[in-house]
Formats: sequence, structure tokens, C-alpha cells
Amino acid sequence: MAEDAERAEKAENAEKGPVPGTGGGTDGGIFSPPYLAATLTFAVVMFLTGFAALAVVPTLPTAARELDGVSLFPVVAGCFVAASLFGGVLGGHWADRAGARRPLALGMVLSVLTLLVSASSVSVWQLAAGRFVDGLAAGMVAVSVTTAIGQAYPERLRPRMLAMMSASWVIPSLLGPPLAGVVVQWWSWRAVFYGLAALTALPAVALVVVLRRAADGDPAGVPPAAERAARPPLLVAAMLSLGAALGQYGVSDWDPRHLAFVAAGLVLLVVFAPRLLPRGTWRSARGLPTAVLLRGLTSGTYFTIEALVPLMLITERRVDAVVVGVAFTASAVLWAGASWVQGKALQHVARHRLVTVGALVMTASVALAVAGCSGGLPAVTAAAAMPLSAVGMGLLDPCVTVLSLKHSEPHRQGHTTSAMQTNMNLGQVVVLALASGVLNACLAAGAGPLDGYRVAFALLLLPTLLVALLAVRARGD
Repeated sequence: MAEDAERAEKAENAEKGPVPGTGGGTDGGIFSPPYLAATLTFAVVMFLTGFAALAVVPTLPTAARELDGVSLFPVVAGCFVAASLFGGVLGGHWADRAGARRPLALGMVLSVLTLLVSASSVSVWQLAAGRFVDGLAAGMVAVSVTTAIGQAYPERLRPRMLAMMSASWVIPSLLGPPLAGVVVQWWSWRAVFYGLAALTALPAVALVVVLRRAADGDPAGVPPAAERAARPPLLVAAMLSLGAALGQYGVSDWDPRHLAFVAAGLVLLVVFAPRLLPRGTWRSARGLPTAVLLRGLTSGTYFTIEALVPLMLITERRVDAVVVGVAFTASAVLWAGASWVQGKALQHVARHRLVTVGALVMTASVALAVAGCSGGLPAVTAAAAMPLSAVGMGLLDPCVTVLSLKHSEPHRQGHTTSAMQTNMNLGQVVVLALASGVLNACLAAGAGPLDGYRVAFALLLLPTLLVALLAVRARGD
């Protein structure tokens, strides 16, 4: 009995984390000795991931234009998202079964390889293939990191650690997009991909070695065999990814063949998506299902703004790539700043209320994007929609993650983060497809390009207002 009581006390103390004044750091924070190694490792991962992502995305409109693939730009963006669906499911279940280190290491290696594939593109289809591999890696890395945070930190430290993850993007956001814009402007978009591959190769290899040594010497974070999740539904995830890819290709035109692809993609999404999401997600059942739904709606809106606003600025309003890069930089910095505010200054505010505030900020950003499609207004009006939308995401995205982990059982956190990642990617696929379909329909009907973009952006008002209304159903109390 005494031994059982002692074990229970140790387990309780482990969940609470270090106690102030007991040698576990002065405040038992994320940089206290028990958490220092994990915090630094996750920060390195986010730094590398952020630098590559923020430098690559601003170059894609220019790459699509030079490869004569502007009409297929949704495919380039959608392939990344479609692969992320599969990578997120694989990474989440793998993390539940064996810990988060292995999927994280493999994701980092794939991230380097995909840069080389994209850099050598001779057609928009090869570029799309490179983005597909990158999406697979990104899905694994994102889920693995979030799962590892859930496994390694007590609940009171998770908001700070998630804010730290956003803060790790600050330096990449300051340097990545503007440098990429300069390189594209004065050299080539290919040089951006090759340079990033060279930059991240050695750190990625070093990270794999560090993670392998940590795994050999410390089994912490690997759930007991009896609590590990079942084998991942890889066939379901593969069909879902295929449906996402077919849908993105289908909305690139409006002939019968493309409409058939849209129909096939929609059937696959409707049939297979519910199998990877909590029951009641699409009807906004209270608790975890609503948190998962909110992640899909918000990320879909933000992703569409991030994809279509630069495309419109570069192809229609002839804005320099450097200006677009600066907009990406401002977005990343403001996201990190807003995330820090919610995790530090607003930590006592109910998480669902911050989700509502963030959604209303995103609604205002959508209005700016609509206004920026007018030829009588400066292009910077539309460009400002990107950083303003990032403020909204910085406020609400960590809150949605915290709410989802709060509604999840400890040994199912990998499953929960996988579901969050899945619906995030589904939201990106569906919202981008709808906006792209509306844009192409307007063009097919004879409308001007700016008029088409204006209608497509106006469509984004629906998900942001819906999030503001539904946030209360995800409350954590």
C-alpha cells in the first residue's frame, strides 16, 4: 500500500511539473532543467521548418508563372495540403505507438529532399510533386511536435510552449521572405530552393542524430504497449489525400472532365473524412469535435488568403516579389506576437473567448482583401490583409490547440493532434478549392480577373463569422 501511494504521488508530481524552489527552475517554466532539452530541440525544429516554409511560399506564384502554370496554381498549393493529410495521420499514430521522435526525424529528412525536387522543376507538375513530398514531411513534423509537447509538458506549460513554437518563427520570418524576394527578383526562384536545401541539410542530419541518441538513452514519451493507439488507418488517409488532390485539380477549369474530378474528389472526402475525425465534428458537437472543426475553418481561411492574395498581387497588380516577401514577414512576426500575447498577457482569459476575438480580426482582414481588388486602391490594401489575418490566427490558433488537448485523454493526444491536423488540411483544401472554383467560374463567365478575386475573397467571410459564433461550443470548462 505504501508503495502504491508513493507511485501515485510521483505520478501526480510528474504531471504537475517542477515545483518552484525545488531545483526545477525558479518558476518551473519551459526553460527549467526538466524541460530545457525538449524546449531547445523543438525550437530548432520550428526554426528550420519556418525558414524553409516562409522562404518557399512567396516564390510559388513566380514559379507557377514562369512554368506556364498559373491556372494550375491551386494544384501546386493543394498537393502540399493533400500530402499533409496523409503525413499528419501517419505521424500522429506513429507518435502514439512509438513516441514522436521517429516521425519527426523522417519528416526533417524528407523536407530536404523535397527542396531539391522542386528546385529542378521543368514543369508545373514536377513542382507540384515536390510540394506533395513537402506536404508529407510537414504533416509528420507538425503532428509529431504537437504530440511531443502534449507528452512532455503539463497542461499549465502547454500555452507557453505553443507560444514558443510561434516565436521560433520570428527570425525566419524576418529574413526568409525578403531574402527570397530579392533572390527571385535578381536571380531565380530555383536558387531559393537550392539554397534552402543546402542550408537545412546539415542541421537536419544533426537533429536526426540527436533524436536517435535521445531515443536510445531515454524511453520517456513512448506510451505503454497497452495504451498505444491501433494501427493507423493508412488506406483511409490515402483515399482522403487522393480526394483532396482530385478536388484541387478539378477546380482549375470548368469542362466536363474537370467537373468529373471534382465529383470524384468530393465523394472520397465525404466517405473517408468522418473516419479520421471525432464523431460530431461536422455538426459542431460540444468539446473536442468543435475544436477540430474550428481548426479546419480558420486554417482554411488563412491558407487561402496566403495563397491567393500573393497570386493576385504578382499576376494582376504586378507587385514586386520583394513586396510580397515583406507581407509574409509581417504576417509571421505578427502571428508570433499575437501568440505571445495570448500565452502570456492573456493567459487568464477564457480560451474560447480569444478564439472569437481572433475570428473577428480575420473577418476584418478578409474585408481588406476584398477592398484591395479594386484598381482604384493601392495594392498595399490587399497586402495588408495577410498580416492582419495572421494577428487573428496568432490569437486563436494556440487556443484551439489547448482546448483540443484539454478535451483529449493523455494516451490519445497523438490521435487528437492527428485529427486536428487532418481537419486543418481538409479546411485548407475545401476553402481554397471553393475560392478557386468561384474565381475560375467568374473568369469563365467573362468577368475581369480582379472582379473574380473580389468574389472569391468575399466567400471567406462565411467561415470566419461561423468560427466567431461556434467558439463557445469548444469551451474547456
